[in-house]
Amino acid sequence: MNEFDSKKLAEFNGENDTPAYIAHKGKVYDVSGSKLWKGGLHMRRHPAGTDLTTDIQAAPHGPEVLVRYSQVGTLKEEADETVVPLPKIFAWLLESNPFFRRHPHPMTVHFPIVFMLATPFFNILYLMTGIKSFEVTALHCLGGGILFTLVAISTGLLTWRYNYMGKMLKPVAIKIPLTIVMLLAAIVTFIWRINDPGVMDSLQGAGIVYLLLVLSLAPLTSVIGWYGASMTFPIEKE
Repeated sequence: MNEFDSKKLAEFNGENDTPAYIAHKGKVYDVSGSKLWKGGLHMRRHPAGTDLTTDIQAAPHGPEVLVRYSQVGTLKEEADETVVPLPKIFAWLLESNPFFRRHPHPMTVHFPIVFMLATPFFNILYLMTGIKSFEVTALHCLGGGILFTLVAISTGLLTWRYNYMGKMLKPVAIKIPLTIVMLLAAIVTFIWRINDPGVMDSLQGAGIVYLLLVLSLAPLTSVIGWYGASMTFPIEKE
């Protein structure tokens, strides 16, 4: 049986009529006959010619689907210096609990997205109508956004370490600093509003600065969410 290293495996990427091979836990499989691997790309995100051991852990199916395909070789073990080791306690938690082995982050991240976008929305309604309850609702949404952002950060780091082995991918490198900026802006805005309940009553000086901070939450949340979605639903390049 043939032995592959990562470079040799990459040659079998399913493109230009080449066979499509994938690896899982040291075994190399030929998936060329599957319509799901047509062109060497599965579900628009998993390329052939790679080791998908980590990806399958996060997939909606288990490795049992690989029994349908022929094993054509084995994958040589190679040290990956970009991989950040997972602490033993987290490894145990993820392996023992099916919930944490899937996608806790995409579930929890919806809450801060909604709250952070609702905050400027209700403040704008307040400015348009003068109804104070809209502005108070914006404050409550901001508090919820801060709380659930902390939850989303925790699950995001967990998912990143487990599903992506802590590799500093481009979306992650963008999401982390922007999330910190968004969280700090939200905390400053929340404390400011608590200490000055009438800050939105007059759009002059401090009121304008406060409003700009509130409005900044929308683009920050949108960019962070877009890059997060690009990891789950990558855009197909022509």
